Amino acid sequence: MADPAAKPDKLLEIRNLRIEARVYPPGEAPKDVTLVHEVSLSLERGKVLGLIGESGAGKSTIGLSALGYGRGGVRITGGEVILNGRDILKGDARSIRHLRGREVCYVAQSAAAAFNPAHRLMDQVVEATLLHGVATRAEAEKRAVALFRKLSLPDPENIGQRFPHQVSGGQLQRVMTAMALCSEPDLIVFDEPTTALDVTTQIDVLAAIKEAIRDTGVAALYITHDLAVVAQVSDEIAVLRHGRLVERGSTRQIIKEPREDYTKQLVSVHHIEHPEQAPAATPALSVKNVTAGYGGGHIKVLKNVSVDIFPGQTLAVVGESGSGKSTLARAITGLLPPLEGSIGFAGRTLSNSLADRTKDDLRQLQMIYQMADVAMNPRQTVGTIIGRPLEFYFGLRGRQRDARVAELLDKIEMGKGFANRYPAELSGGQKQRVCIARALAANPKLIICDEVTSALDPLVANGILKLLLDLQKDEEVAYLFITHDLATVKSIADSIAVMYRGEVVRYGAKSDVLKPPFDAYTELLLSSVPEMEIGWLEKAINSRQMESAGN
Repeated sequence: MADPAAKPDKLLEIRNLRIEARVYPPGEAPKDVTLVHEVSLSLERGKVLGLIGESGAGKSTIGLSALGYGRGGVRITGGEVILNGRDILKGDARSIRHLRGREVCYVAQSAAAAFNPAHRLMDQVVEATLLHGVATRAEAEKRAVALFRKLSLPDPENIGQRFPHQVSGGQLQRVMTAMALCSEPDLIVFDEPTTALDVTTQIDVLAAIKEAIRDTGVAALYITHDLAVVAQVSDEIAVLRHGRLVERGSTRQIIKEPREDYTKQLVSVHHIEHPEQAPAATPALSVKNVTAGYGGGHIKVLKNVSVDIFPGQTLAVVGESGSGKSTLARAITGLLPPLEGSIGFAGRTLSNSLADRTKDDLRQLQMIYQMADVAMNPRQTVGTIIGRPLEFYFGLRGRQRDARVAELLDKIEMGKGFANRYPAELSGGQKQRVCIARALAANPKLIICDEVTSALDPLVANGILKLLLDLQKDEEVAYLFITHDLATVKSIADSIAVMYRGEVVRYGAKSDVLKPPFDAYTELLLSSVPEMEIGWLEKAINSRQMESAGN
């Protein structure tokens, strides 16, 4: 890193930043919309500024402006971005290329999508360092190994020889942090680096990032929608909403004494209290001694799993990535036929294979996916998406179908005015509500919810959970709720199954599973849920009794 004494105290100054984009609404003329409205921010050397707000607040758009970049047709149309004393927006393409990867680096939300799968990790980690002539190959690799060790990666001397698919998600996120630090930049933009990780892996990555920032003296913009996370790493926090700056202050002031109403909402977002229901006499779904795997059964992912789900109740299946949660859902739906065991549903034994199940089997067992963006056809309207199951299962057409679509849109608190909109015109929370309505359209007895709130910010996620509970009360539908977030489990579950490496290690009523004494793994999960308390991260790491499986 260049000598800070030779540079201004303020590393980054964003002044009156205005960012616009051209959108193309279906059936309408293209129009320009403003994404960021005259936002001003500054960042001192060695400090961390957290950018927080719900989806669409402009956090990532502002963060990327520090690299002189606007993605997806986004244009920076006003203001200044001053880095190391110069306005980078006035520079030509060559000067922008020189600063990216040298003065400022970027850590993406999804490391798996950001790495080239055909190249070894070490080649990608040292690429920018070599390109900018910061160090020789030998020096860069030595620096990379030291960073791997600092970031608590296993086998730091040799992990760089692996390909991206040969490490876990949490490990890959830390390798990306090493890549950003390797060229010794002045600034790193962390764009939701732990959002896609389960809680136990998140705490490892968060601790590694915090230690690396402290030891290297690099400044950082830390973008997230989770106040509890940003409270652990930031010196100051800027709250954004609809592309405008709502409030800025020290981390302690924002957490303890927020001034603006919207900041108070973010700080005080409380999880829903759901009283546990006693189980009925007969389960809606009964999984008995199911073993399932891939590669013709050579790789067993589920091992002798048994759980019951009762009518009108919710079984939460919780565990970190790779524990077998989604594989259990695939086995229940018939997408992955079990090698052993049986699945009973509504008083009958289901065929192991999806192809052998009846149309009524398919109707009564529906699924809501984690990523609503990729679960809907972008070329179909909301009305068509929700209407498809009505046509397929019940033969509804024309006015009958439209009336039922309007009824379902009312149930999900959106209204019939959304029927003619396309997915691109909806927010993340609205898209997930449409997916819920599509599942309800089949009038199912059981809905499998696979991480349906993990990609949503806390305020929107709370709204989805409340909607699911209200619908359960009205429709008497049962849920299998897959998640890695124990705070969500407390809000929605009647019973809980904790999974670890393909096995159920703790199972029973919510009150029993969440009552001490705990086994080591359940204790790890519970202690890894971030709390909105400064210094929580260090306490959580120091009190651990075991490592996460992803580590």
